Amino acid sequence: MKKQVLALAVAAVCFSTPAFAAHPLITDDTGTQGKGRFQLELNSEFATDRENEAGISVKKRGGELATMVSYGLGDRVDLVAGLPWLWSRLKEDGVVTADEEGIGDLSIELKWRFFEASKNGISLALKPGITLPTGDEAKGLGNGEISGGVMLIATHESEGLKLHANTGYTRSEYRLDADKASNRNDIWHASLAAELDVAEKLRAVANAGVETNGDKGSHTHPAFLLGGLIYSVTEAIDLDLGIKGGLNKAETDTALLAGMAVRF
Repeated sequence: MKKQVLALAVAAVCFSTPAFAAHPLITDDTGTQGKGRFQLELNSEFATDRENEAGISVKKRGGELATMVSYGLGDRVDLVAGLPWLWSRLKEDGVVTADEEGIGDLSIELKWRFFEASKNGISLALKPGITLPTGDEAKGLGNGEISGGVMLIATHESEGLKLHANTGYTRSEYRLDADKASNRNDIWHASLAAELDVAEKLRAVANAGVETNGDKGSHTHPAFLLGGLIYSVTEAIDLDLGIKGGLNKAETDTALLAGMAVRF
């Protein structure tokens, strides 16, 4: 039972859909690296959630440190891989009842920008992907089975402003009977984001989204609001910082996000 609770805690503090957007954004854009180009990202998330369940005070802390690599297979096609290190701690009335950390499931995605209209700044991309069971499902750090999904991405660019929209579907499979009984297989996602140039090297970003609740016991779907900044140290290096807040009880209360991207 504690392992089931911890698995739900990990899911609560980490966004369940693989997304390799311009961190700290959750919503992805249609941009690609260019043929033969690489991007290395180091991203982190530190989340806190508090609830009161049947008179018991429950506090969840957790997060991830993710390493992601993108490679341009062509001018419009990227191969993207990411591996997270996850941690989560659960306290009930101040007593630690679960505490786990370790490698999560490996994600592999292919982003294909299949449409561009340069006159009006609109582009579309498709991003199918899979997750491989590299995390320990017994500790709540992975699914234990191969899962997959696809994301449709739209971007509109104008002078000083970029708008992004995502809609996607993930089919999650589980090895453990307890996970099969408590988690939904079909997860839908929808989100919107904006990037605004506020200075020569500084962008302000905002993001909102909702997705299907992975917990079969709840019909409230997690919704979030995010704000942050991206600072371009050079043309090849970005630093970012963001804060994500839950818009309902199903979403994590607060999360601090920080990251770095290097292109070469």
